[in-house]
Amino acid sequence: MLITGGAKGAGAASATLFAEEGARVMIADRDADAAEELTARLAARNLDVRFVHADVSRPEDAEAAYQAARDAFGQVDILFNHAGIIIVKPFLECTLEEWDELMDNNAKSAFLMCRLVLPEMLERGKGVLIFTSTTGVRAATHLEALYCASKSAMHQLARALAVEYRDQGIRSNLICPSFVRTHHGEHEIEQLRSYGVFASENDVNAMQGRICEPEEVAEVALFLASDASSFVNGAELFVDNTFTAV
Repeated sequence: MLITGGAKGAGAASATLFAEEGARVMIADRDADAAEELTARLAARNLDVRFVHADVSRPEDAEAAYQAARDAFGQVDILFNHAGIIIVKPFLECTLEEWDELMDNNAKSAFLMCRLVLPEMLERGKGVLIFTSTTGVRAATHLEALYCASKSAMHQLARALAVEYRDQGIRSNLICPSFVRTHHGEHEIEQLRSYGVFASENDVNAMQGRICEPEEVAEVALFLASDASSFVNGAELFVDNTFTAV
């Protein structure tokens, strides 16, 4: 399998869990130091997790990531599009460059990776696509207009692929987390607080009971990749402990 953005946080938790379950995992990430530390730690446990240094928002890097996985494992049967970034700021202060940056990292990267893996999946008549989305596609978040827009583009891409390729053996599903105890989540909270938005851990607890752990996201990814979810396709699984339900 291939996980983009798998060096830290829920991506790293997913790489670890999949490897523990016997999967051969290729991580594609632009944070080489974090990825090398993770793969070394897992190699010490005899887990087959490898790393390719790539920014998958760039076509040439996406191609390199795909080829690295193909060279290592012969095929890519599971793609987990986890790579993404966030910017928190008032909409009217956002620049065109920031719009492009979020669209590239959160939507274009998934487009590039899916375009690479789908031909071989279709040839085999089987393949799994998993995408990390956000609760922001349903509950629009204060000061996160660009993030919500870019994730929504990726979100609908995933659902459209499920519809288009359902009868050709492809399953495409989404994980929609709320606040997770990761660098990404902590950075989001820090940025919100800098603008005076209530976002302490107590505030998060009030919204979703407690903060989500990265391993809880990984468990959902494992379910979506497994045959246990064989009739789950085009689904949006909100990992948010009622955040979007109240």
